[in-house]
Amino acid sequence: MKETAIYIHIPFCDHKCIYCDFYSIISYENVSNYLSALKKEIANYAAQFAHERKIISIFFGGGTPSLMEAGYIGEIIEEVKRNFSVNEDAEITIETNPGTVTKQKLSEFKNAGINRVSVGIQSFDEADLKFLTRIHDSESAKQTICDAEEVGFENLSLDLIFNLPSQTKEKWKKNLEEAIKLPIKHISAYSLILEHGTILNKMVLDCKVKMQDINHDADLYEFTIEFLTSNGFEQYEVSNFAKSDFQCIHNNAYWHYKDSLSFGTSAHSFANGKRWWNLSSTRFYIDAMNKKGNAVAGEETLTQDQMLDEYVMLALRSSGLDLGKLGQMFGNSWYEINSKLIDEYVIQKLIFLKDNKLVLAAKGFAVCDELLLHFK
Repeated sequence: MKETAIYIHIPFCDHKCIYCDFYSIISYENVSNYLSALKKEIANYAAQFAHERKIISIFFGGGTPSLMEAGYIGEIIEEVKRNFSVNEDAEITIETNPGTVTKQKLSEFKNAGINRVSVGIQSFDEADLKFLTRIHDSESAKQTICDAEEVGFENLSLDLIFNLPSQTKEKWKKNLEEAIKLPIKHISAYSLILEHGTILNKMVLDCKVKMQDINHDADLYEFTIEFLTSNGFEQYEVSNFAKSDFQCIHNNAYWHYKDSLSFGTSAHSFANGKRWWNLSSTRFYIDAMNKKGNAVAGEETLTQDQMLDEYVMLALRSSGLDLGKLGQMFGNSWYEINSKLIDEYVIQKLIFLKDNKLVLAAKGFAVCDELLLHFK
């Protein structure tokens, strides 16, 4: 059975944050029609892909999926289970924004089948939250985590963003200190990235905001690794840290190059060496699903060399490149070609070899994009 992850995109939002480049809309007029289209897409793809597959995770992202009623999310989970073989212990995550859920609603999500909650806190600093145009404050963020634990969620994650304009190391350290006080098992810590087309990008172009330099960003990132790993969190991917046994199964499906099927607007899928992506517009997505049974906007079939490059990149950015598995899947030529460069990186303590696996050191993670560019 081929282990496969499923992603569900819920595009509805009550507010567009200045840094966000994910497809989302501040409108609810198509909520019911969107649910019907999602169910149709799930059923249609199951006919093609459900055979000999085991679903190991279902992830609701957005947008703001926690704006939906628990019954809405529950219907989607049931549709997946009707059409696919879902592991009994499958990880089922919902992204949640503080201010969109009560303790009662969290309990309803749990009853609907959700077993992991990822909370988009981003910062515990009120000035930073205001800059990021988040709708919550620090106390409501903490309360959301505590409420989730009280209703029975053990697998709790939160997101934080560092390298905000004018953010000092001390200010970022306070964020991390607040985070580890909470009953969480997983932290995603992302550097603020300037994405084309976002409100933040325009603010920078208009000289209303000045981004910090890459050296400060690297300093904060290395501090993040040091702080979290010394406080019981293991780094298992470039931006993700988890307590023992709480690595995100869905994240690892991507990083370990497993197949993933994604449903909804702008969703990207990868299966059997092929990648395809959906239309972004909610209206166009619904129309396409009703007229032709899919909403594919584009697709590509990867060459063996492309898959090798992606496999190496993903493995090194996460838990490491298993040279045995690499050889089984792609042969030994990659290692033979890059062996001298790898030896140099080992000497520089950017990478190390452990149990026949190449693993990035902390300082290697800080410059991983640059390192990867030099491999042939």
